[in-house]
Order: sequence, then C-alpha cells, then structure tokens
Amino acid sequence: MCEPELGRPDRRADLVSRRQLLALASGVGVASMVGAGSSKTRTTTGANLTTTTSTLLLCRDAWGAQPARSGGKPQTITRMTLHHEAVVLGDNRNAPERLRQDQRYHQDQKGWVDIAYHVGVDRNGNIYELRSTEIAGDTATDYDTTGHFLVLCEGDFDQEVVSEAQLHGAALAFAWAAQNFRIASNTLAGHRDLAQTSCPGANLYAHLTSGDLKRRVDDLLAAGRVDLQRFCGPAAAQRVAAIEAGN
Repeated sequence: MCEPELGRPDRRADLVSRRQLLALASGVGVASMVGAGSSKTRTTTGANLTTTTSTLLLCRDAWGAQPARSGGKPQTITRMTLHHEAVVLGDNRNAPERLRQDQRYHQDQKGWVDIAYHVGVDRNGNIYELRSTEIAGDTATDYDTTGHFLVLCEGDFDQEVVSEAQLHGAALAFAWAAQNFRIASNTLAGHRDLAQTSCPGANLYAHLTSGDLKRRVDDLLAAGRVDLQRFCGPAAAQRVAAIEAGN
C-alpha cells in the first residue's frame, strides 16, 4: 500500500486511468512517459481556456521505499527549498537505488523517521514521492526545515551539469507545491541560502541566482494547473525497473 499522498487529500489524484496514462505517454512512448513526458490538456470554463500540465509521481512503493517510522515534526508548508544529493549520480539508471541508499542512511545512521526530502527528481526528469509533506524534512545543517517543501535533485552539481529534463521536473514539483499549498514562488531558495553548505551545488544553484528556475515555475503557474498524478502499484514498479535498465 502506498504512503499517504503528497499535500492535501485529493482522491482524484490516485485515479490514474488508462486514458490518462495513454495521454501522458502520447508522443514520448511508454518507456519515457514519466517526468519530461508531461502532458498538457486544455479545458474550457465559460469563456476561459485553461491548461492543465500533468506528470506522474512515482509512488514510494514503486521505487522500493521502506515504511516511514513513527514520529517526525508536523508542519504546514510555507516555502520551498532546493537540495542536491552531493553524490555523483553518473548514469541515470542509478537513481532509484540511490534513493534507497539515502533512505537507509537517513533512517539507520542519522536516526531520522524517513528519507529527508519530500520529492526527488532524477536526471531524466522522473519525479519520485519521498517523505510525506505533512512531516518536516531533516537536515544535517543548522536550519529549521519546518514549513519547507524540500525537493532533491539527484546528483552532485558541484561536479555534474544539471539537465534540462531535471530542471523541468524540479520546476513542475515546485509549481505543484506553490498551487497546492498556496505559497508564492518567491519563497523558493537553495539550501545554501539557509545554512553553511555548498548545497545544491554551483551548477544547480546558478539556475536559482539567475532567476531561471523561478521563471520556469512562474511560467507553469501562469499556464494553468499543475498536477502530480501518483503512479503506484505493479505498473509503476515496472517503470522504475525500466529506469534501472537504462530505458
């Protein structure tokens, strides 16, 4: 069974129908329908034309997460913060295993209730459900994470270059959070803005200081609704297996 979904309960987000999956896969192929393969649909309400950008969120069960432990600090999301893993990712097929390693380290070595972040994004733009947003994240540095929506970009961006797909995935996650929690995009910051650290790495942080990442978020918000549709069960596990096979 999947962990509680991100943000406020919305059972519609769990109902990813065959038609929705086919729409998301359209034009990009089933093997790449998550992340960068987000789809846009247009709906008319009265005289207004609105756009919904949808992408799939790989549930915890899909990437092999262990159950979260009891406890943690309840929170209400008020701002958004960008992190990197600070470990070279290399081939993107390493991404799911790296999340499993992170969770084991955070729970078994650090004594935290779960993996530290709320959403993860790999190099190909696949988006992963991590910790429940109802629980504050954790950090080994000296800032209070309470109220922060934490997005992890997998990789070491003091050494690696961030891809276009990964930037787009991060922007989707932040735009979704801005809408879902009713927070402004100008709350977006990097870990190093809040603590003594190089995180999220020079190459990724440059997209914050230049305003590029905020612009991407604002463009998505201006276009309409952003949906992260939870993708769970055997089909989602097969998708993760395909990522690990290099597809």
